[in-house]
Amino acid sequence: MIEISEKKVIGPIIRLHPNDNVVVARIDASIGMQVPSENFSIRSQVPAGYKIAARKINKGEPILKYNVIVGFANTDIDAGSMVHSHNTEFREFDRDYAYASEYKPTQFLPENERATFKGIVREDGKVGTRNYIGILSTVNCSATVVKKIAEYFTPDRLAEYPNIDGVVAFAHSIGCGMEMTGEPMQLLRRTMAGYARHPNLAAALIIGLGCERNQLSGLLEQEGLQANSRLHTFIMQETGGTRKTIEAGISAVKNLLANANQFKRSTVSASNLVVGLQCGGSDGFSSITANPALGAAVDILVRHGGTGILSETPEIYGVEHTLTRRAVSKEVGEKLIQRIRWWKDEYSVNRDVQINGKVSPGNQMGGLANIFEKSLGSSMKGGTGPLMNVYRYAEPVTTKGFVFMDTPGFDPVSATGQIAGGANLIAFTTGRGSMFGSKPAPCIKLATNTPMYRRLTEDMDINCGEILDGTISVQEMGQKIFELFLRIASGEKSKSEELGLGDHEFVPWQIGIMS
Repeated sequence: MIEISEKKVIGPIIRLHPNDNVVVARIDASIGMQVPSENFSIRSQVPAGYKIAARKINKGEPILKYNVIVGFANTDIDAGSMVHSHNTEFREFDRDYAYASEYKPTQFLPENERATFKGIVREDGKVGTRNYIGILSTVNCSATVVKKIAEYFTPDRLAEYPNIDGVVAFAHSIGCGMEMTGEPMQLLRRTMAGYARHPNLAAALIIGLGCERNQLSGLLEQEGLQANSRLHTFIMQETGGTRKTIEAGISAVKNLLANANQFKRSTVSASNLVVGLQCGGSDGFSSITANPALGAAVDILVRHGGTGILSETPEIYGVEHTLTRRAVSKEVGEKLIQRIRWWKDEYSVNRDVQINGKVSPGNQMGGLANIFEKSLGSSMKGGTGPLMNVYRYAEPVTTKGFVFMDTPGFDPVSATGQIAGGANLIAFTTGRGSMFGSKPAPCIKLATNTPMYRRLTEDMDINCGEILDGTISVQEMGQKIFELFLRIASGEKSKSEELGLGDHEFVPWQIGIMS
């Protein structure tokens, strides 16, 4: 487990751990600035959030942040010098997975002491946080049709159905020209089925073209779905083409509205919350503010019986050993390492992607040198509790507590997998300012720093930069985030919902070959 309790803010710098040979600039640091607590002066311009050598670091020596290796010095680095990608080498190193060696069972709150929210209870007992009608396309060829059907149901046309949050289309760019069997097709169908039966949907339509490889019948068979009063299906080539299918779809949705509107919110336990944890350590402050604060919120959620889903496999690489040690069993820890090895040995071989070292330009500008450093922050979103299970992309998440789902780092793809797995809320940390939103699961945004929060306040729900400002602790911010979970889950709109985001963020993972 990464230890964050040793953090100290002293003047212009932040010391994260006594063993670290770097500190983090709290503010923009100029040449000659004195840092008495570390007994050095700044030797170069260092932007806020970037690392500074706290002592001389010799060439080849590991660079330690939170007492975790985030790279190796590729030259001698004098105390007071900026430490970044120009003098940091990305190099593989051995990690002791020590499976389950630090496992500690969660101390659950008694059921009568657990928090509650106003949720939507479905016939199968699952609980939603929103009440949508969803329209899915089996293939890109029916994407326009599902969008046209959804567009018909404007706020004015839904005004007499106040308990319905909207009609939303889930279109995508694949479904044909791909392998007809095997993992790519299974993954697509698993993702679609996860949305079709999601507790945030009162009902769903699935619309196919007719000749695509992702046949509607194959989807239903693989995923055990059946057309019924809650699930309607159409095939364009059999329904009469574009216009007639749009008309038929609109008619079907109209017939669903009255029943969908009957669902009303009632008081339910916080144990019904399933929160997808999104974004990595996107800047140098992510591992200091928003991500550990979200982790603290997840710890609270888990004690209340809920579930937090950490994902983005490339963005835990390098610190995966801190998760395997917390696994409930060796088997669960090994499942995580199997996914890491698949990424390294099969999926990303010889490709210029972040798991092989480099992070995005935005991450670089935010002060992160490589994927090890990004992963350090990213992993903190999962809190400090035990890792209870590991899931493949879009698999139904049935285990309570802190779990992991294998997804790419690209946020819309990752969040799509989490929602398909059952996430009824998304929590998204950002240091650079991501403009993301999702449907049918609402998304809340957590800013890592105050300047960005003030600049992008219309998109940000919580300013975790207050931790850095010294006005609130990580644990207090965690409680604040948890309370926001409950309010948003009860129907309060997040900033991304107010802005209307989420109509274009259904992005299934494309892992197969196109033909």
